[in-house]
Amino acid sequence: MKIVLIGAGSAQFGLGTLGDLFQSRVLEGSEIDIVDIDENALDHVQKIATSFLEESGKPFSVQAYTDRKKALQGADVVVISIEVGKRFPLWNQDWTIPQQYGIHQVYGENGGAGGVFHSLRITPAIVEICDDVMQFCPDAYVFNYSNPMTAITTTVLRKYPKMKFIGMCHEIASLKRYLPTILDTPYEDLTLRAAGLNHFSVLLEASYRSTGKDAYPDILERAPAFFEREPGYSDLLSYVRKGGSVEQTEGSDRRSLLAGTRSAKSWADRTLFKTILERYRLLPITGDSHIGEYLSWAWEVADHKGIKDFYEFYQMTLSQKEPKIGRVAHERLVYILEALAGGTASYEEPAVNILNGNLIPELPSWIAVEVPGIVSASGIKGVEFSTYPKGFAALLRNYCGVYDLTAEAVLTGQKEYVIQALMANPVIDRCQILPELVDIMIDRQRPWLDYLG
Repeated sequence: MKIVLIGAGSAQFGLGTLGDLFQSRVLEGSEIDIVDIDENALDHVQKIATSFLEESGKPFSVQAYTDRKKALQGADVVVISIEVGKRFPLWNQDWTIPQQYGIHQVYGENGGAGGVFHSLRITPAIVEICDDVMQFCPDAYVFNYSNPMTAITTTVLRKYPKMKFIGMCHEIASLKRYLPTILDTPYEDLTLRAAGLNHFSVLLEASYRSTGKDAYPDILERAPAFFEREPGYSDLLSYVRKGGSVEQTEGSDRRSLLAGTRSAKSWADRTLFKTILERYRLLPITGDSHIGEYLSWAWEVADHKGIKDFYEFYQMTLSQKEPKIGRVAHERLVYILEALAGGTASYEEPAVNILNGNLIPELPSWIAVEVPGIVSASGIKGVEFSTYPKGFAALLRNYCGVYDLTAEAVLTGQKEYVIQALMANPVIDRCQILPELVDIMIDRQRPWLDYLG
C-alpha cells in the first residue's frame, strides 16, 4: 500500500501517524510518502522516521516530498492534516474580531463567524489537494483531519461527489473515556452509536452487550452526578501552572491525571452540555467549547472560563510537547486501513464524516454527517438512522444553511455568499455590520482570503 501524509512536517501529526502505521503488521511493506511545504520540518521528521526504522527493523519505507504531485502518483491512501498561515494568531482573529463587532460567539474554530472565516481560509487549500488527487490517484481513499470538518467535507464532496473522502475527528473518544466509569462496566461490554454533525453530535444508542439491556436510562440517571465535579480544563490549567504534567487530552480515551479528584467548579466545561442533557435527554460527545459554536443561546449558558482556559491549556501543551514515534497505535486510522486492506475482519468504526445522502433523513442529502461506518475490504458504508430525535435535529438543521453557503463561497469565490452565510448563522444577531466585518477579515487574512471578490 502507498500512503501519503500531507502536512507531515508537523511533528505531532507526522511522527504520531508514522508511529501508528509502523505498529501495523497488516500494513508492513507499505511505502509512506510524507509531504510538507516546510522543507526543514519535513527533513526533521524523515530523519527521525528513518532512524526508527533502522533501529527497529520495521519493513516500511519513508520518502519525503515538498512537491505533493510527485508523492500522490499512484497513491492508495492520502491523509491530510494541514493548517494555513500561523495557526494561533489567525485563530485569535477568527475569535476576537467578530466579538469586537458584537457577535456573541463562545469560540472561534468551527462554528459561528470565526468558523466561517476559518473554513474560507483552509478549505480552498484542501480542495486544491483534492484536485491533484483526482488527477494522480482518483481511486485513493482520502482521510482528512483538518477543521472545520463539516465545512471542508461538505465542500469537497460537492465538487467531487464520487471521491472517497472521509473526515476523521477525535471527539468520539469521549464515550470510551467516560462511559465505562459512569456505567461501572468495561467498554467492551457496551454498544454505542452517536450521530449528528461534527462537533455537534450526540449519543443516540447505548446498550450492554452481555445482556442486551438498554443502557441509556442508566446514563441519564448517573451522568449528572459524574460530570458535576469531573475535572475540567480550568482544573487542568491550574494544575499545569503549578508544575504538574498531564498527557495530551485531545483524542485520548483515558481520563486525565486529575481523575478521581473533584473539580473546583460545578459542571466545569459542561454547563451548556448540562442544558442539552437535561432538555433533550441526550448525551453530547463534546464539551461547551465545540458544541457552543453552533447555538444562538450558548453564550448564555456555556462555561466561558472553561473555554478560555482550554484555549490556553491547548496552546501550552502543544508548545511543551515533544512529539516522537511511539510504539503503541493511537489513531483509529490504522484499524480502518487494515480493514480496507482486507487484513482484518469488517467492523463498525464509531465516527466517520461522509456525505449524508439518506443516512440521517432529517438533514439535507448534501451535508456531511458524522455517523458510525461499517469498514471492510469493499469500503466504508455509513450507518443509517431512520429516526433521529426531532428536537436535536432541528438544531442541526438550523446550521446546515451556513455550510451550504460557505461551500458556495469557496467554490465560486463570491463574497456575497460569505455575507449570506453570516446572515444565516444562528450565532449571529447582527446584520448591518457584516459587510464591513467581511472586508476587515479579508484584509487581515491576506493572502488566504484574497480569492473572495
